[in-house]
Amino acid sequence: MTASPVKRAFKYRFRPTEAQAAELSRTFGCVRKVYNMALAARTQAWTRQERVNYNATSAMLTAWKKTEELSFLNDVSSVPLQQCLRHLQVAFTHFFGKRAKYPRFKSRKKSRRSAEYTTSGFRFKDGRLTLAKMAEPLDIVWSRPLPEGSKPSTVTVSQDAAGRWFVSMLCEDPGVQPLAVNSNVVGIDVGLDHLLTLSTGEKIADPRHERRDRARLARAQRELSRKAKGSKNREKARRKVARVHARITDRRRDHLHKLTTRLVRENQTLVIEDLTVRNMVQNRSLARAISDASWSQFRSMLEYKAQWYGREVIAVDRFFPSSKLCSTCGTLREEMPLSVRTWTCDCGTTHDRDVNAAKNLLAAGRAVAACGAGVRPQRSSPGGQSAMKQEVSRRKP
Repeated sequence: MTASPVKRAFKYRFRPTEAQAAELSRTFGCVRKVYNMALAARTQAWTRQERVNYNATSAMLTAWKKTEELSFLNDVSSVPLQQCLRHLQVAFTHFFGKRAKYPRFKSRKKSRRSAEYTTSGFRFKDGRLTLAKMAEPLDIVWSRPLPEGSKPSTVTVSQDAAGRWFVSMLCEDPGVQPLAVNSNVVGIDVGLDHLLTLSTGEKIADPRHERRDRARLARAQRELSRKAKGSKNREKARRKVARVHARITDRRRDHLHKLTTRLVRENQTLVIEDLTVRNMVQNRSLARAISDASWSQFRSMLEYKAQWYGREVIAVDRFFPSSKLCSTCGTLREEMPLSVRTWTCDCGTTHDRDVNAAKNLLAAGRAVAACGAGVRPQRSSPGGQSAMKQEVSRRKP
């Protein structure tokens, strides 16, 4: 059976002309306005026990454009406005499916500035991309080529807090094919002293990107705090802070991409722990270090790349005592403070805490695969013991 082509987003920077920047800024503002108005209309309807779907908000948009007050919506392409209504529909679908919180209004200062164009809203020919309502193509910095023969089905234009412009093109990539099957299985334990510890004993250092730029960031934030609110100098200082944050984010993402690609290429099955990072960052002592390590982003990259290349990711139950369990004899210790980095079991084996945890995750992952237990993150406690806990029970002396 032939695998369906993988769709990938290829993101590039571009340098807009003054006219293009003005047009895109207007589009961002109109997208935000339409989204907020549609959200308000759906919220009011909900209080009246009425259901409003995408078709209803699309009809509202047509009526809004005909009013004198909102006639400026006709000055920008209609495609991004329709797309933002579709995004709102998806947000409500996730909310009703209990996968997300209630949709929030977009803020002019804090929300992401972006606009999405479908095929009717742009022209892509001979490697030149021209958006609707624009006379000239975008000056894109082609850092890598698009897949040969592919054309974008969706284009998303955005501007980050540092003022950089990006265009993301969604294309089918025939080059992404399942890799040859191998027998390698690895357990992966995430940490702070080391970003990853593998069951093979290999430890991958945490680059600590935020800590390396902390002094520069603090200096930029001090300069920002001294500027008068609403002044041009304050806007310049804000951009400087945003550029430091962007540098940290870019370096962290680049490192995680290289790391996850390597792990997926080398191993057929990867076993990780199902951590609730959003709860862990509430620890004020560790929140900054956990956020800098970006465990959630690591897992997300690992999972979608494993899906691309025909690999398997197993998430072990978050209550599995990987650190307190001896990987040699199966003895479970009652306490294991974070300060304890090495410990000796009653069987005489001396363990490195992180390597031992990775080995236990590997064993639990194999038990999950053998027992056929569910490996998705559990949002509610199911009845009975999971395969991981049964395995621990059997190994107790």
